[in-house]
Parts: sequence; structure tokens; C-alpha cells
Amino acid sequence: MTEITYDIDSLLIACVLLGSMAVTIELGYRLGLRIKPKVDDNFKAHVNSISGSLLGILALLLGFTFSLSLQRYDSRSEAVVDEANAIGTAYLRAQLLPKPVREEVSGVIRNYLDLRVRTGYVDLTQRGQREALIAEAGRMQAKLWDYARQANEQAPSPVTTGLFIPALNDLIDNFGKRDAEVNRHVPELVLGLLYITFVISGALVGYTNGLAGHRTSFVTYIMVWLIVVMVFIILDLDRPYRGVIRVSQQSLIDLQSAIRDGGDVDSRH
Repeated sequence: MTEITYDIDSLLIACVLLGSMAVTIELGYRLGLRIKPKVDDNFKAHVNSISGSLLGILALLLGFTFSLSLQRYDSRSEAVVDEANAIGTAYLRAQLLPKPVREEVSGVIRNYLDLRVRTGYVDLTQRGQREALIAEAGRMQAKLWDYARQANEQAPSPVTTGLFIPALNDLIDNFGKRDAEVNRHVPELVLGLLYITFVISGALVGYTNGLAGHRTSFVTYIMVWLIVVMVFIILDLDRPYRGVIRVSQQSLIDLQSAIRDGGDVDSRH
């Protein structure tokens, strides 16, 4: 399912949100000013209470959405660490394989690791490039499985292939887990509900000020700015490979350096 908002820049969405809020506050203010002479104080108090309740709902939605996006960000970060550990374990256990297969498997795992590092810097909006990298990773996994089968035929020992095959399974499983986590986002329905509540809250705030007969205060606009910044952070957290806040690939990079330098692979994770 195509997500429309994901392809739009987070900063642009925040600017549209800010502009929408400014317009709705002004429209609400003018409407409230127009009907001010026709209403009594009880009606104004009622509108004030509704406005406060709606702002409370907006705060609840913001907190829920922020928690959801932060949870997704943490899950993606853990998936990178898990995949790095799985690749590192598979590389170490590949050294137990029979010599004819060992060199081939180690070389494929090194290339696979390089590929996964490159994949971590490709944004989901670059669909063609990302699909090509994922397809290449699938081919490398199939090649590794073929080597594991050959090694098992040559030396079906629980100390060699018996350790490597489960490690290879973990490598493949963590590939799927990381790819699934990257494709999980805050539902667009939640973002749409947040936008509608935000705009209606702005209109009601302006309407309340119009009934009171005074312009929207500077403090209100500070609150609007803070809410827009929070929405920007929510969207930025939900886009793991672009924007200000990005999922770190350091675990994979450290493993890449350790394998290249011939150092202790386990100590890097």
C-alpha cells in the first residue's frame, strides 16, 4: 500500500501545518468577532470549555503519535544491531567450515555485509535502487545456503556445518526483520486525525478570541510553533534514512571495519 505522506518532505508538511493553523486561527477570530454581539457570557464560557477540551485531545494525540514513532525508531535501531550480530556470528562460524568452502563463504559474507551497509543509506523513496539491493541480498543468501549444503555434504559434522547453518538462518531471519521494521510507519489515518484535530483546535482558539474581542496572543503562537516542531520530530523519526534523525548504521560499520582489519568481531557489538 502506497503511503502518500511518506514521499513528502517532513519540513514541507510542517510548513503546511503552520500555514493551516495561522489561516484557521484568523478565520475563527473573524467569525467570533462577527457573532460576538449576538451571544451572551454563558455561550462564551461554553465555547471556552470546549476549546480547552479539544486542546487536551490534541495533546493526547500528540503524545500517542510521538510514542508510536519513537517506538518504531527504537525497533529499527535494535534491528540493525541484531543483524550486525547475526552477520558477525555467521562470519566467525564460517571459519569452521572445510577449507575449500571456507574462503568462498567468507568472501560472500564480506560482500553481503558491504551490501547491507549500502542499503542502510538508501531512502525508501528511492524504490528502484532499494529493490535492486534487496534482490542482490537475496541472491547472496541463496549462494550462502548452497555453500552450506555443499559443506554439509563434504563434512556433516555438528562442530562445523552444525554450527554454521543455524548462524546462517539467523542472518537470513534478521535480514527479514530489519527490512520489515524499516517498512513500518505511523499509520496515515493517525497522522490525518492529528492534522484535523490540530486545524480544528486552531479555528476554535481563534473563535474564542473573537468572542472575547481581542486578537490571538503571542503566547498562543508560541504554543503553535512548539506543536509544529513536535509534529516535525514525529515525522522525522518515522523516516529512518532521511531528515535530521536517522537510524545509526554504526554496528554494521564497526563490524565491517573489524572484518577488514582482521580484528575481534564479537567485541564490536
